[in-house]
Amino acid sequence: MEMISLEKELRKNAYPGRGIVIGKTPDGTKAVAAYFIMGRSENSRNRVFVEDNEGIRTQAFDPSKLTDPSLIIYAPVRVLGNKTIVTNGDQTDTIYEGLDRQQTFEMSLRTREFEPDAPNYTPRISGVMHIENGKYNYAMSILKSNNGSPDSCNRFTFAYENPAAGEGHFIHTYKGDGNPLPSFEGEPKLVGIDNDINAFANMLWESLNEDNKVSLFVRYIDIATGNYETRIINKNK
Repeated sequence: MEMISLEKELRKNAYPGRGIVIGKTPDGTKAVAAYFIMGRSENSRNRVFVEDNEGIRTQAFDPSKLTDPSLIIYAPVRVLGNKTIVTNGDQTDTIYEGLDRQQTFEMSLRTREFEPDAPNYTPRISGVMHIENGKYNYAMSILKSNNGSPDSCNRFTFAYENPAAGEGHFIHTYKGDGNPLPSFEGEPKLVGIDNDINAFANMLWESLNEDNKVSLFVRYIDIATGNYETRIINKNK
């Protein structure tokens, strides 16, 4: 697969929706995760990321304007031991609970499907990172409707064992803007990763559409020690 520029990919798409990037720094020392949310409605845009233990959760920026919390208030990032889970919905909790019961990532998601937000049927995108004894691997998943039909759920899991330094994979909910919103197609896109967390976070944030971007989370985890650095950027301040 040809590596694409993540910056160019984001700049040319006004509405990729929600996106997950997972990979490894060029020096091979850090596992990298990024998650961003965007919004078109006032309800979707009225959010911020806040830290919650080792993970994060979404929160209404102005509680008085919150009209429907069902698909916008959740914990995108949770940590279970040496595993970090990143998703675009409350399936974070489903994966966490499944892994805690010794189920696999894929098995945990068998109980879930795309979001019930007709006519979009937004895909559920998820990732899990596993770091143990200096080794690192990750997996990504997308659960989507069958070409816009809610009658069938198409399930795809992509596993990356001993990922190459400097490489990452990017998956997002929508191909672009539209009514209804067209779901992401294909396997996660191969993208480059930066050694510097601040440079990477700034590139992502500046590349997202100014009108639609809401919040960004970036974490760099030291593969040898498990120590991590986190950056959170919220449009609402």
